[in-house]
Amino acid sequence: MDQQVLETYVVESPEQAMALLNPLRAEILGRLAEPASAAELARGINDIPQRVNYHLKALEKVGLVRRVGTRQVRNLVEVLYQAIARTYILSETLNWPKETVDRIKDQGSLSHLITAAERIKRDALALLERSDQQEEVPSATLDTSIRLATKEQRSAFVQEYVQLVSQLVEKYQASEETEESYKVVLAVYPQIAQGGEES
Repeated sequence: MDQQVLETYVVESPEQAMALLNPLRAEILGRLAEPASAAELARGINDIPQRVNYHLKALEKVGLVRRVGTRQVRNLVEVLYQAIARTYILSETLNWPKETVDRIKDQGSLSHLITAAERIKRDALALLERSDQQEEVPSATLDTSIRLATKEQRSAFVQEYVQLVSQLVEKYQASEETEESYKVVLAVYPQIAQGGEES
């Protein structure tokens, strides 16, 4: 059933780029490294299946997700979808003005940051409930700051960080399916000083 998922996909069509800028569609893509149905995704993001299904079809139409099978659930046949890649990069060949591409990248990254933060908060609250029931909940948090002087340094830092994390994931990924998997999230953004100014 599983089809190969690319590690990185270069987005060259405006339709795909615009789809990625929608935070909910980005959230759906992020959860489709493994096949899932609209109902599963809806439960995971606390939304209704009809809305998720609408966005899945939009993502399928522009070629960012694909149907990989079906399964019987009670009296229903669920369609399973899978993303074509784990990460996405906007191509410079989109033929948009550089200022537009830069602004879209910035806005898209910030939208994804908001979506990721909301997901982390929602997941953490659910895990706190499990912890309240005396269940052990392993977790870890890394919070640090780094000074990056230029745009080139920022880009190089993120690319190398993603590469190193991918190597770690590949090294420690269990060869067999286990009961529990762990979410790893990377966020890089300007540090906000007290008073709301960037530092």
